[in-house]
Amino acid sequence: MPRRALDNPLVLAVLGLLLEHPTHPYQMLTDLRARGGAAINRGTLYDVVEALVAAGWVAPQGTERTGNRPERTVYALTDDGHDELVRRLDSQIRTPRREFTQFLGAVAYLGALGPDGAVDALTERARRLADRIAADADHLAAVLASGVPRLHVIEAEYALAQARAELAWIGSVTEEIRAGSLTFPTRED
Repeated sequence: MPRRALDNPLVLAVLGLLLEHPTHPYQMLTDLRARGGAAINRGTLYDVVEALVAAGWVAPQGTERTGNRPERTVYALTDDGHDELVRRLDSQIRTPRREFTQFLGAVAYLGALGPDGAVDALTERARRLADRIAADADHLAAVLASGVPRLHVIEAEYALAQARAELAWIGSVTEEIRAGSLTFPTRED
């Protein structure tokens, strides 16, 4: 179990959180969900923390109890964990990888919707994406205006740039479909 858990994308996020400050897994889960990781499974996070301890990258630092809540073990990043975080960050920043998103998988079969269905679906996605971009841009501007250094929210800036690029691409493809320059197969094809 530990080797597979060490391959989990959560490893980088947990090591990064522990770089900020020692904490317990429940707080890690809360922080990760607040930063956009709503689908993070609690059991998976605990497995990752266990694997990080076994690897020597994090170590228990003590326990804490708040109110009637159960005692929670607080973990801290070790020197080896810091080295691993830096190694992984360096590798992931230097090496572009093809990341297969659900949207990319769906776009591969856009033709199945037919031209009208594709335009309808892409238009709806564009509207929702534009709403999200506006909200995210407002939130980022407010965070920066509050004095948070830009480097601390650089990932939000990157995500916003990605969303804007996707929105532009959707607009371009939608116009091609409407103009008839992006052809769709017929049932006989």
